[in-house]
Amino acid sequence: MPCPVAYQGDTVSKLVKRSQRGHTIIPVTRRKTNILRSRLKVNSKALSYVEPVFRPPAEWRSLILQVTNGCSWNRCTFCEMYTSPQKAFRAKPLDELERELSALSLEGVEPPDRVFLADGDAMTLPAGQLKAICEMVRSAFPSVRRISSYCLPRNLQGKTVEQLAELKSLGLSVLYVGCESGDDQVLQLIEKGETFESSLEALRKIHSAGIKSSVMILNGLGGRGLSEQHAVNSARLMNAAQPNYLSTLVVSFPLGTSRFEENFAKMASTPFVELSQSELFLEMETLLSHLELERTIFRSDHASNYLVLKGVLQRDKAKLLHQVRAAIRDPSAAHLRPEW
Repeated sequence: MPCPVAYQGDTVSKLVKRSQRGHTIIPVTRRKTNILRSRLKVNSKALSYVEPVFRPPAEWRSLILQVTNGCSWNRCTFCEMYTSPQKAFRAKPLDELERELSALSLEGVEPPDRVFLADGDAMTLPAGQLKAICEMVRSAFPSVRRISSYCLPRNLQGKTVEQLAELKSLGLSVLYVGCESGDDQVLQLIEKGETFESSLEALRKIHSAGIKSSVMILNGLGGRGLSEQHAVNSARLMNAAQPNYLSTLVVSFPLGTSRFEENFAKMASTPFVELSQSELFLEMETLLSHLELERTIFRSDHASNYLVLKGVLQRDKAKLLHQVRAAIRDPSAAHLRPEW
């Protein structure tokens, strides 16, 4: 039961396909939103959302429960997801969440088997509050097999492995961790508020608690000048952490690059220059070449990726490198996605 949000100008059929493919989506007219609710089997009005709402592509079938609004950090210079005024960070009160879940369970909707806790980093909530939310979800919908959430590494600094393991016992199964890069210089330039070590500590804590980690790395984040060190150190972080899932997305700037470029102009030795398509492929080749993973499901199939890559690392490393190198040699024969 995805959140009913969509692209302006698209037909309802395209909206459904975009939602299922995990595209970032923006609210449109009330009529089209209501039609989309019906087509996606989201018929309940019990749940309230402060839009836009974002979720990982893999959560397109999940009930989106907005336990927080916005992002508690919200300083990353590349991210514009939570910059609109209505997305100022706020935790939804527990009694409000309880009313929503209770009303939804009484409406006779198809019981969900997955729940995604929105917004940008619901794991910033105290462990006790997260425990109460998981218990509410399980009480309202015993059918739920999996609860997931976005997570910043900093969200886990005050949480113990034992607390996370308790949340795991209540259904919290997957955490989507936006590491973005393993390079400390890049992380400083984008104001991520994290380091290689803080990211690694969080990923190891997740693993120790028995929760699966799904890590995002942003292709092109360091620009032309820092491309190689971004790729090499991101691979180094993944090798140390051995996440269950690893995804790469291409960094994009729908509202322009001026905010992002400012720190590069002030602190980097060279200004930020966006990577061309061929340079993105070269950076991907560097990343894959340096990855030494035991059994990580790898995906580079987000809407932002020109070249779709899917496999299990290390098993499929040679195959994936062959695909990337073929695209570098002859992009016209590589079945690339058009610009979106």
